[in-house]
Amino acid sequence: MNDKNPLTIAKEAVGHGSPVGFEVVADNEAVIGRFADDLMAEYLAAKAAGREKVVFILPVGPVGEYELWAERCNRERVSLKDLVLVNMDEYLTPDGREFIPLSNPLSFRAHMERHFFTRLDPDLAPPPEARHFPDPRRPQATGDLIDRHGGVDVCFGGVGITGHLAFNDPPEPGEVIDREAFAALPTRVVRLSRETRLINSITAASGNIDFIPELAVTVGMKEILASRKIRIFMNRTWQCAIVRKLLHGPVTAAVPASLLQEHPDARVVAADIVTDLPLPQLH
Repeated sequence: MNDKNPLTIAKEAVGHGSPVGFEVVADNEAVIGRFADDLMAEYLAAKAAGREKVVFILPVGPVGEYELWAERCNRERVSLKDLVLVNMDEYLTPDGREFIPLSNPLSFRAHMERHFFTRLDPDLAPPPEARHFPDPRRPQATGDLIDRHGGVDVCFGGVGITGHLAFNDPPEPGEVIDREAFAALPTRVVRLSRETRLINSITAASGNIDFIPELAVTVGMKEILASRKIRIFMNRTWQCAIVRKLLHGPVTAAVPASLLQEHPDARVVAADIVTDLPLPQLH
């Protein structure tokens, strides 16, 4: 942790002295390209190390990397038959018991089908039984699946405006939970914070917050932090503050991504704009 206010850390000093690895690349295109490259490299490295099945926890966003990965697998004839995918999260219906329909434009399951699985040559694609989304009716099944395969090789992800990893938002005002208990939270159904729904409405619904579901199912901090490696990708202008809290702020449940400071192999790749100072400015 940096002794000064992390939000005042200069652009060129972001990442210096942090226990979390940090790399700056030019722009969003470079972030997405690096994400796709890391997906391929980590899969091949795990197979070369003798892993019979390679387990990844995967996000939907940032978007764009899965098309690139599928294209490269097809071109280089790399089979992903031994890949087990655990998608981080999915929006739910108002009763919290069902996924939103595949026809909903926000469906993460539909996104993975359109942008990854259907783009892979069928003889290279992971089998359907290896494609897992947390089940709101049986959330414990995610941890059981991971345990059966000997743990998660790499958790890939982004960071929300609240500092969330997957949909693990920080405690609400008045909710008391220490960082150890927060780090142990398993896969479960959650109510999304107002902040998360608002920023998601800006990035995915043209500001229509009413279109963003209130409930979701998410892999837990427990499964994320138990991963052997964690690789985070950041490309949004509104991440300038949270990247500083992640890398340099106190480790606290109030900033879930700050718990990465205690992970033995966590790295962040960020677009240059993410390191800009988070200063107020009227537009």
